[in-house]
Amino acid sequence: MKIILFGAPGAGKGTQAEKIAQKYNIPTISTGNIIREAIKQGTETGLMAKSYTDNGKLVPDEVVIGIIKERLAQADCADGFLLDGFPRTIPQAEALDALGFGIDTVLDIDVDDEDIVARMSGRRVCPTCGNSYHVKNNPSKDGKTCDGCGTELVTRKDDMPETVLERLQVFHTQTEPLKEYYGKAGKLVTVNGRRSVAETTEEIFAALEERK
Repeated sequence: MKIILFGAPGAGKGTQAEKIAQKYNIPTISTGNIIREAIKQGTETGLMAKSYTDNGKLVPDEVVIGIIKERLAQADCADGFLLDGFPRTIPQAEALDALGFGIDTVLDIDVDDEDIVARMSGRRVCPTCGNSYHVKNNPSKDGKTCDGCGTELVTRKDDMPETVLERLQVFHTQTEPLKEYYGKAGKLVTVNGRRSVAETTEEIFAALEERK
């Protein structure tokens, strides 16, 4: 199974990626993680990426694609993989196709913007131990402090409604055109991410089994 996981920030990709990877015994490949790993290992493309990150710049497509190519060529990807966070643009998707790894399915987790803002603005994080809560779906016992260490919970800047709306705008502009790109190729499957985690997982597994 060679899968791309697609969806807006806050759509639940990370949660579903864990479940898919576990069921099909394939590695989850997150762009951010593999760039950090390539830098750590000092690969040629990792060193190129470091020259950009050290200067606070975005790593350009050609470097990211080189790192993706290195990672997908590793032995644990021989029976499949799950790409999370790549591609983000049409040029990245075209470059991925050119590498010849043969993507089977592009899973799109569909969630309304209003639901995403509600989900993300309701997150509360412990600045000490990193535990994450949600004011509605997963509150701490007293709703104010961490159950683990008692530190007062905070809202991250990334989860502020205005920041979430900015991230969604970038997603709609840059990344959403990929739906049409992969739809034309017959690879796009859209699942309902507005339901419970378990129900969304069930729909994802059913869709993947149909395409095996």
